[in-house]
Amino acid sequence: MKTYELKNINRAVYNRLLERSAIETGKSIEAVAPVLYEVKKNGLQGALKYAFMFDGAFERNIKVTSAEIAKAGSNLSPELKNAIKSAYKNIYKFHIAQKPKSLLVETMPGIVCRREFRAIENVGLYIPGGSAVLFSTLLMLAIPAKIAGCKRIAVCSPAKNGVIAEELLYTAKLCGISEFYKIGGAQAIALMAYGDKELPKVDKIFGPGNQYVTAAKTLVSIDRNGCAIDMPAGPSEVLVIADKYANPAFAAADMLSQAEHGTDSQALLVTDSIQFARRVEKEIVQQSRKLNREKEINASLSKSFILVVPSIEEAIKFSNDYAPEHLILNVKNASKLIGKVSNAGSVFIGPYSPESAGDYASGTNHSLPTYGYAKAYSGVNVEQFMKSVSFQKISKKGLKNLSKTIITMALAEQLTAHAQAVKVRL
Repeated sequence: MKTYELKNINRAVYNRLLERSAIETGKSIEAVAPVLYEVKKNGLQGALKYAFMFDGAFERNIKVTSAEIAKAGSNLSPELKNAIKSAYKNIYKFHIAQKPKSLLVETMPGIVCRREFRAIENVGLYIPGGSAVLFSTLLMLAIPAKIAGCKRIAVCSPAKNGVIAEELLYTAKLCGISEFYKIGGAQAIALMAYGDKELPKVDKIFGPGNQYVTAAKTLVSIDRNGCAIDMPAGPSEVLVIADKYANPAFAAADMLSQAEHGTDSQALLVTDSIQFARRVEKEIVQQSRKLNREKEINASLSKSFILVVPSIEEAIKFSNDYAPEHLILNVKNASKLIGKVSNAGSVFIGPYSPESAGDYASGTNHSLPTYGYAKAYSGVNVEQFMKSVSFQKISKKGLKNLSKTIITMALAEQLTAHAQAVKVRL
């Protein structure tokens, strides 16, 4: 990992530090475009063609049976099942509190405006299945979907040798998911977006994935025959702000826990102490020797860095410019800095708030904006599985009171039919 000192770098270098590893967008789109076209044209048959091409032997019947879901968990340890249940309770508790309430406002006598929420009826959840089985992601997506009241929740995840991991099926059962398909990659995204008689199309797709899944989500979201998506996303990332009072072992562990996500992940440390930075570097070397995802960690750390700044205020400024997916505030009196954080997906406050708590079980959602999108996007929440509808009811007296305003504005815009729609009622 490289170490930079803010006092020794110019604006060009500063801006370069804000950049993420380049995602080969053109290459990804070029690769997935034929997949989307094939699935759009031939449905499940087209999806299976690419599933066989990328994943080898593949069964045509990709739907998980109700019997498979019902027996899920029989081979899992009680400890793991209890852990999943505990995480479920915390995530549910935090998300049920997010359910939006309707509002009613009388804007003037005789004019009543309302805003109400309705669930998105059909949603698709994509659960990656690469080097790790991310059953925690299913909790993060299925729980708010259920709370929102989505009528249909379809899940797609790649199978290994035709089998979905039991942890994932057990989590599906716990969340009340009955529609689950053994398919992944861009072909799964296309199948959910365009549909087939065996897997009807969804209205919105949620869930992370590799660059090809991300490219597929982006393309279907701009296709009038496709569907909406949760958010744009890139590789996962963490930014740790720490001062000289922090424990370097904690900071190193937080960075390594992010680095093991994948070769494109980024783990940054911003500190006001060069001595602390050096201690963290030593800790990273020592701790990484005991970990089992050496390839991912080494590749990730090669894209990561340490930035030494004059003050914690400068650290917060850099963080807001970078807009990290995860931000850890491991500084003295960390809670006092909350008001200064404007751009971050999820914030972890104090020495005993590791990012892995949010990834699994504290209750917040781990499906978050990356790649700087935290400047404009929120993480997954209950409202994302809903849409709001506005209503208005106007009495004759109310319309009379408002008529001059409407007519004047309509005529000024030369929309005489708009004005007439009011005049005819009076």
